[in-house]
Amino acid sequence: MEHTMDHLDTDRLATALVEQTDAFVRAVADADWDAHLPTCPEWRLRVLVGHIGQEHRWITSIVWNRQADGIPDPHDATPPADWQQWLRRGAEDLVGAVRATGPDTPVRTFDEPRPAKFWLRRATHDTTVHRVDAALHAGVPYDIAPDLAADAITELLEFLALPVAEALRPAVTKLRGDGETMRITTTDADGPAWLVIRTPDGVRWQPGRGPADVELTGSAQDLLLVLTRRLEPTRVAVHGESALLAHWLEHASL
Repeated sequence: MEHTMDHLDTDRLATALVEQTDAFVRAVADADWDAHLPTCPEWRLRVLVGHIGQEHRWITSIVWNRQADGIPDPHDATPPADWQQWLRRGAEDLVGAVRATGPDTPVRTFDEPRPAKFWLRRATHDTTVHRVDAALHAGVPYDIAPDLAADAITELLEFLALPVAEALRPAVTKLRGDGETMRITTTDADGPAWLVIRTPDGVRWQPGRGPADVELTGSAQDLLLVLTRRLEPTRVAVHGESALLAHWLEHASL
């Protein structure tokens, strides 16, 4: 299925990665690192802190070396004593690697070579969602700009539509269907909308508005956090077959 939704440019992603990493640092500074996260219950906060620094360095290595090692285990990451600088430096070094290498330079990804910007985008959106994990745990405010949240929704749908997605996340196979549709519509000014179609071959999507079997409407931020299971679906307006949404959320989370 063809789709033409624009992605954020390199400068916007780079700025967002640094900002979201800094916001993550501030959110966890006085929080209980030994507590399990309510939105990521299999991890303690210290594992999430290690994961952010680990992921940024893993991606930086991919960009510099043009090839990817195996995905690292977050439980193997140990934040150093100067963890705040460690996290901020990891984000800055990743941005520097993408700029020095060139955002359009092909590098290894999950399946085939793609522009280095692919990894900057992946790191930015993953860090943004985990910043919300930390903020919810610590009870501090968070805010995701509409353009950043909307691009994260697009990236999520793009990943789920990749043939390799089912190998990386076996639960994604459950998202195959017989033409069931889900509409995701933002209420932000000039915000985008997405139509998701569950086909026998996997997830397909396209931009646009109109009727669907189940429709979600809300701000780009709230829609992103519902789709990534950080907020309950009651945070947005849901119309139509809510069971389809529940099934989607059960199997589509990264």
